[in-house]
Amino acid sequence: MRLLPKQEGFFDLFEKQAELVDAGAHALEEMLTNFVDTEDKAFKMKALEHDGDEVAHEIMRKLNTTFVTPLDREDIHTLVSALDDILDFIEGAADRMVLYEVDAPTESAVKLSKILVQATDLVQQAVGMLRDKKQGAGIHNACVEINKLENQGDKINRAAMAKLFQMHDRPIDALKWREVYYNIETAIDKCEDVADALEAIVLKNA
Repeated sequence: MRLLPKQEGFFDLFEKQAELVDAGAHALEEMLTNFVDTEDKAFKMKALEHDGDEVAHEIMRKLNTTFVTPLDREDIHTLVSALDDILDFIEGAADRMVLYEVDAPTESAVKLSKILVQATDLVQQAVGMLRDKKQGAGIHNACVEINKLENQGDKINRAAMAKLFQMHDRPIDALKWREVYYNIETAIDKCEDVADALEAIVLKNA
């Protein structure tokens, strides 16, 4: 008889959540670079977001029923929440483009989506190294690159927002894109939150 639940499975769930986040980012980029069947694509992203929620809930259930966890409970909670936030904002961007009946993507939105994909690729890579304590340097390097991408995304977003304020003849379109930009740029910011969480984990477990 097993008296205490085992630790095994946490890293599998972290990796599954990161995989879904990366899939969501790629789906958003595909939506923006091939702007057809947007409702279907947004629906698929909603499904990915739902799957991500299920994985996050499973991790939390496991956290509450496992006596000894492979990482600090607070760090697990922070990591899982940040990963969940990325997918929420990705889905939010797609949903708003459909809700607001956007006719065509802007160059800035496409650029932001490509930055996001690079960031989530690195997130998935770094999370995949978590189970091996010898991969601290690899995780750190990925986190540094994520931070650089967040800075790039911030510059693109600031330039995009400046253009919106020049759209005096199309204020409604400006409001629509402000919401979309906010969601994509915040998703990139949340990648940096994941990087911060991973760096903290590496330092504690060095």
